[in-house]
Amino acid sequence: MRLATDVGGTFTDLVAIDDRAGSTGVPLAAKCHSTPPDFERGVEDVLTKADIDLGATAFFAHGSTVIINAITERKGARTGLITTRGFRDVLEIGRGNRPDLYNLMYAKPKPLVPRFLRQEITERVSYEGEILVPLAHDELPEIIATFREESVKAIAVSLLHAYAEPAHEIAVCNAVRELWPDVSVIPSHALTREWREYERTSTAVLAAYTHPVANRYLDALDHALGSRGFSGHAYVMQSNGGIAALETAKDQPITMLESGPAGGVLGAVAIGRLIGESNLITLDVGGTTAKCALIQDARIPITTDYAIERTRVSAGYPLKLPAIDIVEIGSGGGSVAWLDEGGKLRVGPKSAGASPGPAAYGRGGNRPTITDAHLLTGRIDSGYFLGGEITPDMDNVTRVFQDLSVKLGTAYPETARGILRLANANMTNALKLVSVNRGHDPREFTLIAFGGGGAMHAVALARDLHIPKVVIPLRPAVFSAWGILNCDMRRDYVRTRPLRLDAAHLSEIAAVFDDLEHGAREDFAADGVPLDRLHIERFADMRYDGQEHAVKVTFPAGPVDGAALRRARQEFHAEHERAFTFWLDAGVITVNFHVAAHGTVNETGIPGLGPSDGSLSDAIRDTRTVDFDLDGQLETRIYERTLLGAGAGIPGPAIIEESDTTIVLPPGSRATVDRYGLLHIDVDGMDSRFKT
Repeated sequence: MRLATDVGGTFTDLVAIDDRAGSTGVPLAAKCHSTPPDFERGVEDVLTKADIDLGATAFFAHGSTVIINAITERKGARTGLITTRGFRDVLEIGRGNRPDLYNLMYAKPKPLVPRFLRQEITERVSYEGEILVPLAHDELPEIIATFREESVKAIAVSLLHAYAEPAHEIAVCNAVRELWPDVSVIPSHALTREWREYERTSTAVLAAYTHPVANRYLDALDHALGSRGFSGHAYVMQSNGGIAALETAKDQPITMLESGPAGGVLGAVAIGRLIGESNLITLDVGGTTAKCALIQDARIPITTDYAIERTRVSAGYPLKLPAIDIVEIGSGGGSVAWLDEGGKLRVGPKSAGASPGPAAYGRGGNRPTITDAHLLTGRIDSGYFLGGEITPDMDNVTRVFQDLSVKLGTAYPETARGILRLANANMTNALKLVSVNRGHDPREFTLIAFGGGGAMHAVALARDLHIPKVVIPLRPAVFSAWGILNCDMRRDYVRTRPLRLDAAHLSEIAAVFDDLEHGAREDFAADGVPLDRLHIERFADMRYDGQEHAVKVTFPAGPVDGAALRRARQEFHAEHERAFTFWLDAGVITVNFHVAAHGTVNETGIPGLGPSDGSLSDAIRDTRTVDFDLDGQLETRIYERTLLGAGAGIPGPAIIEESDTTIVLPPGSRATVDRYGLLHIDVDGMDSRFKT
């Protein structure tokens, strides 16, 4: 058997595939409440619920929010920083990229390492990797003594230009481990060989800050699996869209930062290949957040320009690691509705989470959430809430909505509609951030929606952006866990080496790529991955001569020759024009060389459905009045998705229910079931109206 678990802020999901002879191949899925702060208990709970025999499990992959939670809740380890003399204030200075442009009182994010725990050491390396000032080894004992006195648990090491020559960082880490074997020590060069001093230092600090917490969690998870008889291969999902062996992940757990959302994007690519859709926008609505990504030509977007807690009013904390380019907002099923100081209705980013959860849970929630609004409007069936596992406390739901409605001066049904409109507006803005704001026309993409709440909002959002088609996978509430089962082992190798993209530098460009690819082959061979299962992709961050920032483009495979340089230059011009509406007849500089190495695994297929055996009416569970906002309150047929066969067509208005999600079809839309059980929703005839 193969299985994957995905720990979210509200729920922990599981998907298992039985590959043994005689198995139907139908995925087994289960869902439980997450158990912060001891998230491994949620994994054990969902394993028990699904009755998984870990002794018969050969492959286990895991995605988790433990890293991001440790940062956002400030529950990481007390961290010290060792840096080049004269550079202790790099974290404080940061960048001048003030996002809240007109706020004259703007304050930069507070560094995770206070100034007195930022220690300097004498040394200096040039940007070309030349050692200018030798490392002062004799200064280290005093630095370590200071850290011991201050109860430091983790040390980040970030020395100037270590991306070009890491010898001094290596020497510092070796000395620290000799003087203090029990402390976690993280050098910046082991995380990234890309330039930009502030971003590299921030990355090293974030990695050190979360290292002890993550290792305790991974050790606890490893122990829990072993106690249940697991002896197979354990992997951890990474932010870059690949998996890494559990032991490897313990060295650099910061790579797990966005592990769960990354699984959903990988799953969307797999679905797109299955149905012949290469241009996709993903919408993953969970209990706490909504996450979006754009996939063009079946390529997963990877960025190293990522920041934790970046918002419209805060620059956040940069993380210079390859990650799937995902936009995340605080708008999930548990997002709380509240009034600001001016009496204006807001939704999110604060969430009711798993505890106390929405008001409907009856666990002490005393403010309305998006989930409660769906219940009040009849979109979620109060008699089939979470597949009937929970009987919603509708009296409490009504009470909290009445309290808010009195303050707003509206009837509570109108308050519920207002909450859903605001939630949709927030999600629409997130979708625009990955599409319109980056030069993509949403009308040329298909929206694939998943997570427990994605299918309830998908058609409304598609209408707002004129997206012609929505696809809903099977068991969308656990889709990210299914996506993790489709992940390759992946490592990214990035090296800063500014070189002009011309024939004079051809041999140097080829040598950098060769060096990165050689390192990838060595690392995967050490992990036991056969070379015939290793696939390597090349990328490059390029810019025009004189520019400051670069654009990532695909670099041609095969020999690095004159033809490859011409194709790379054309690719850069086209990408620059798409993103910024112009290109220049100017010299092109290759700044960062990027190699992505994939150790391929077997994809998880989807068993086909047989044609519908009987009348469509056999799938109708009930009828009820549903509030479709501006389309009115309509008597609506309720369908059971598991009873829909291939070829079934359902016109809106309709509600299609699964045990852990609800699919809303407003009037004018139409859903069709394909041979894999996927729902293809035509949004108001958008195909003919907007696509030519």
